[in-house]
Amino acid sequence: MDYINVLKELSASNGVSGGEGKTRDILLEYLKKYSNNIQIDNMGNILCVIKEAKNSEKMIMLDAHIDEVGMIVRYIDDNGFIKVSNCGGVDNRILGSQRVIVHGKENIVGTVSSKPPHLMKKNENNQVVDISDIIIDVGYSKENLEKIVSIGDYITFETDPQMILNDRFVGKALDDRAGAVCILKVLEDLDIDNVPSGLSILFSVQEEVGTRGAEVGCYTINPDIAIAVDVSFAHTVDADITRCGYLGEGAMIGISPILSREISDKFVDISKRKDIKYQLEVMGGKTGTNADKFCVSRNGVKTGLISIPLRYMHTPIEMISIEDLNSVSSILQIFIQEVK
Repeated sequence: MDYINVLKELSASNGVSGGEGKTRDILLEYLKKYSNNIQIDNMGNILCVIKEAKNSEKMIMLDAHIDEVGMIVRYIDDNGFIKVSNCGGVDNRILGSQRVIVHGKENIVGTVSSKPPHLMKKNENNQVVDISDIIIDVGYSKENLEKIVSIGDYITFETDPQMILNDRFVGKALDDRAGAVCILKVLEDLDIDNVPSGLSILFSVQEEVGTRGAEVGCYTINPDIAIAVDVSFAHTVDADITRCGYLGEGAMIGISPILSREISDKFVDISKRKDIKYQLEVMGGKTGTNADKFCVSRNGVKTGLISIPLRYMHTPIEMISIEDLNSVSSILQIFIQEVK
């Protein structure tokens, strides 16, 4: 499997929270290679049993959320301009002049309008535009636009996901399509018949609007061990280094009161023994990921969190290192093989 092309395919797909169908269809095709036991629940999660747990074996669940931040059409004015609401934590600072795709009966490319600086009032120069004031111009009259676009249609960034220099990959929705690719790589590299435990995959929906899919999916699978595979902050020159990892320095292993220290320590032990790059991500409470739901599912689940460092989160130009993705995949593969 060519993981770069899979990452490109997933990054380019439309999967705003609550409308993950296109992304889900892509992942379903890849999962069919590893299992016939696949279902879609009422939320839209993919639940896949790779290997049943037998006798006293533990059931391990790997999760990555497949939704992305985006926008939704809430109004079309008399001039054919589109007003929007956000779906998830879109960064309003970067919206001006962005190219977007409106997913109606057909896809329409538009642009977020931007007032020329010459026409701005003094107090507008340094203001971040509120989402309620965002306007999208697609070049249509209202009459023609309403034949194609309806209230409630989703809007995504238009990007060209691609590899750039120094092992870097850039695109939208790498939060958390990169995690999904990481899990596919684990499945490809595992000797599944000799895994000493049960193994299930959850590709969850609606993480960006409240980790909703994770809560339902984990309850259904009912694992003994749940691992959230996500992304976290990679350092940039304008960011607080105490809250970031480094791009290219390996997997970010989560440590938090809500996470199983046994699992975190096992990730670190594997990294040291196998000479795999890693770094620690310490959180004082909740993690802001699906792990927060897993640990309190049913009567409690031992939960781990491992993340791929990512720059420019929730923008059209999210950036990861493929080497970091491989580090996460390698640690997970060995962890699954060594669970007693």
